[in-house]
Amino acid sequence: MQASPHLALVDTSPGMRRYAALAAALRARVVAGEWPRGSALPSENLLAAEHQVALGTMRRALELLVEQGLIERIHGKGTFVRQGIAGGSMLRFFRFGGGSNEVPQSRILLRQSVPATAVVARALGVGPGETVLRLLRLRLLASQPCLLEDMWLPLDLFAPLADDELGGWDDLLYPMFARRCGVHVHRAVDQIGFGVLTAAQAAQLRLQAGHPCVAVERNAYDLAGRCVEWRTTRGDAHAFHYSVTLT
Repeated sequence: MQASPHLALVDTSPGMRRYAALAAALRARVVAGEWPRGSALPSENLLAAEHQVALGTMRRALELLVEQGLIERIHGKGTFVRQGIAGGSMLRFFRFGGGSNEVPQSRILLRQSVPATAVVARALGVGPGETVLRLLRLRLLASQPCLLEDMWLPLDLFAPLADDELGGWDDLLYPMFARRCGVHVHRAVDQIGFGVLTAAQAAQLRLQAGHPCVAVERNAYDLAGRCVEWRTTRGDAHAFHYSVTLT
């Protein structure tokens, strides 16, 4: 049998089990776009033969990817890609002096379960008055505030986050959503607008009331197409930076 071109990816490091290394190789193929989100993976037998591993090893690797939320098994249909790379840093719209790949710190300023207003209900696709979870989050770089985020989440999906200890929350929310609530963000739509900061918003960002700001409105969706997050991120308009390459 001719060696598969993907076998080089299955490099078992010391302490890493064979199925874990295999799972990492499969994940790399998903991230590279070989299997787009929502697409079916080849059969277990075909994958096992391609990677020259036992069928049991392949099944364990796939089970690990199911546990990690990357793929899902649908009875009678097969195994499908559930998510690729989640999220997208809001820092790509700004230039604060740090690297664009730097993960800012997070501080939850407000958490409350409240009835959805008409605007929130329309954004999340829930009924007016339905209980939703609101989060007000401050992002910081080198301990300096840079972004203020007003977030709204359907409470039926995010109930585990309503009353737990905020000290255990991650700086990156999407991986935490997947791990704690089983919610996997599949895609997000960002819209950029401009405005001015209220006195309360400006105080959190250590700016003057009325300071010009960029407002990035995001609707995030799961694989089923449900809106699982509506967020408005505000930052100093003087730090706004956006570039695009056309080819």
